[in-house]
Amino acid sequence: MSLLKPRVSSPARIAANRRNARKSTGPRSARGKAQSRLNRLRNGGRSRLYQDLMWKLMDAPPGAVARTARAAMTPELAARPLFAELAQIFCQAEVEVALTRRAYREERNSQKDCF
Repeated sequence: MSLLKPRVSSPARIAANRRNARKSTGPRSARGKAQSRLNRLRNGGRSRLYQDLMWKLMDAPPGAVARTARAAMTPELAARPLFAELAQIFCQAEVEVALTRRAYREERNSQKDCF
């Protein structure tokens, strides 16, 4: 339990919070809303190429994610930071899963030695 007194918001602070919230609601004009909808397309996150790469990496057999990423990454895809980041995330996740499995096996084997 905290020993600090809870902060009571003054009416002025509440009014300021409401004014600030009204300012930060995102784009308001039709043009601004249309522009914000296209932000992800600029980087390729919603493109068919991105989705194909993601599914190839997801369907890669255990231990073959890095090999699958190298085979699927054309120079055009590798030039886009979003695509390279996706492949890197999948490779890192595979390494972490392998380390976790190894630690689990070692823990399980050490428990067998205790009996």
